Amino acid sequence: MGGFFGVASKEDCVFDLFYGVDYHSHLGTRRAGMAVYGKENGFDKAIHNIENAPFRTKFAKDSNSMQGNFGIGCISDFEAQPILVRSHHGTFAVTTVGKINNIDEIAQKLIDGNTHFFEMSNGDINPTELVASIINQKENLIEGIKYALDIVDGSLSLLVLTDKGVYAARDKYGRTPVVLGHKEGSYCACFESFAYLNLGYEDYKELGPGEIVVFDGDSVKTLVTPGDKMKICTFLWIYYGYPSSSYEGISVEKMRYNCGQALAKRDNVKPDIVAGVPDSGIAHAIGYANESGVPYSRPFVKYTPTWPRSFMPTHQSKRNLIAKMKLIPIHDLIDGKSLLLIDDSIVRGTQLRETTEFLYSSGAKEVHIRPACPPLLFGCKYLNFSRSTSEMELITRRVIEELEGGAPDDKTLKEYTDPNSEKYQQMVDKICEKLHFTSLRYHRLDDMINSVGIGADKLCTYCWNGEE
Repeated sequence: MGGFFGVASKEDCVFDLFYGVDYHSHLGTRRAGMAVYGKENGFDKAIHNIENAPFRTKFAKDSNSMQGNFGIGCISDFEAQPILVRSHHGTFAVTTVGKINNIDEIAQKLIDGNTHFFEMSNGDINPTELVASIINQKENLIEGIKYALDIVDGSLSLLVLTDKGVYAARDKYGRTPVVLGHKEGSYCACFESFAYLNLGYEDYKELGPGEIVVFDGDSVKTLVTPGDKMKICTFLWIYYGYPSSSYEGISVEKMRYNCGQALAKRDNVKPDIVAGVPDSGIAHAIGYANESGVPYSRPFVKYTPTWPRSFMPTHQSKRNLIAKMKLIPIHDLIDGKSLLLIDDSIVRGTQLRETTEFLYSSGAKEVHIRPACPPLLFGCKYLNFSRSTSEMELITRRVIEELEGGAPDDKTLKEYTDPNSEKYQQMVDKICEKLHFTSLRYHRLDDMINSVGIGADKLCTYCWNGEE
């Protein structure tokens, strides 16, 4: 995944840029960067590896040496960015959030036109460099940005830094958010809406699907008006979004309370306590506890002083190990108790099975599991979510293949998405058995959509029902 922050100010913008980017650290673990422009010093850029240190530590020196009125920055799980480019548009920097499924097709088309690309260490092309090349195919930046949004299969939101200001563009189907903030003499654009609040900005507007704007320290100008169709990722509310964020006016924290409340209304177990898997499961558990009347408790806590999210490695096996190392039990709240545990989702099942076994070994009598979203049956095609992995790794698909004696056809697979079907219940029962839960009940898709509170036609639910 990834997040970005851009700012244009009449004064030096680096302070706001530094802390605005830092507020996106929960969205990426591998690379981060900042690029600025000022009339006196021109363009400047810094990119660092943040796998072993948080953003603030790695960029503290750069934040003291950089100067400029305009700037963009990012946190990324994958490629190094922002990319700084000199072209017929002049010099500009670009940073992106999204996933380009047709990257090879686009790259070959550009290579055939005598464009070249640098390979990353894994042999892939940097997607942000590809976007810069796409932009350069058109006569001006506006047409180039629009062209990039149009031809990418997947999703693409971006910021472009120029000597005239900052361009911001939201994915053509609005799969990821872009929100603008304003204070006297300054505008900013970012992924997470809370990122500018402590910097003195107020909400200005949220870009619509495919909308493109440009801003400087004085004003915001709309260059391309928003489209009618939106498919914002619902998983942003369930897991990835920070509790203090809002998307389409819907608070992440409040949505999670709604999810927990809906789970409780359909449940019939009577545990001693309700708990949430830190961090995203906590708000879901609070909603459940408030609705059910079962006390909320913290039978384990996450040790964060030396294990913040920025230290999480990208390799899944190491992530599983560290996730286990971070959880510390509180035996007085576990021993002899019936626990109901809410996590944001079940992907592979490895971490939650280990958490459950860890609770049993700490004296738990029962461990009931309530994921805050429906069973994940399809790998995400639209965003680089590390949690929404390839279908071959999903525990649901492994269990379905066991039950069906092989890979299911589309019609059969569709039956497993229906919470009222016999096949769905067989799948849930099998997962419960494999992961050693006392009981398992998933959040229903209709209840989850109602928990968000906006029309189902505006939400992407592909990973749960396979519908585009």
